[in-house]
Amino acid sequence: MKKLGIIGAVIVVLFAAVIILTNISNSSKLENNPYGTDNLRQSTIDLLDNENYQNIIQPEELQEKIASGEPVVAYLFSPECVHCMNFTPNLMPAAKEVGVHIDQLNILEYQAGWAEYGITSTPTLIFFNEGKEVQRIEGDYSQQIDGVKAFLAQAKQ
Repeated sequence: MKKLGIIGAVIVVLFAAVIILTNISNSSKLENNPYGTDNLRQSTIDLLDNENYQNIIQPEELQEKIASGEPVVAYLFSPECVHCMNFTPNLMPAAKEVGVHIDQLNILEYQAGWAEYGITSTPTLIFFNEGKEVQRIEGDYSQQIDGVKAFLAQAKQ
């Protein structure tokens, strides 16, 4: 019985250590994060240092950019969407190659984006010009990256 108690205590200590280390890691990641809050889901926190998710935009900023009439390419994604996690590492290098900036809106954290932009699935890539939606693609287009590049090229015109 003593052995069982010792094993149980060791397991509890290990779990406590994992929780403490995770909290320390999250605290360092949350410093100067683009969301302006520390109340983020773990899947979002895990992406904060991912090179493919460095163009995060706040909903108000995106609305202002669209309203200004300038060309805007918005990428609406969820860090819990397997299709987003597959598409983004293909999308961002393609955008860099074409020379187009993509604003990334995390609709897991900003749920109002689903209705505001008529999102039916993620990932969704939308091109706006003169304050209006011009075109969108929905889903994982990783296998059709040339089509994505053509989509992005229209934002440069």
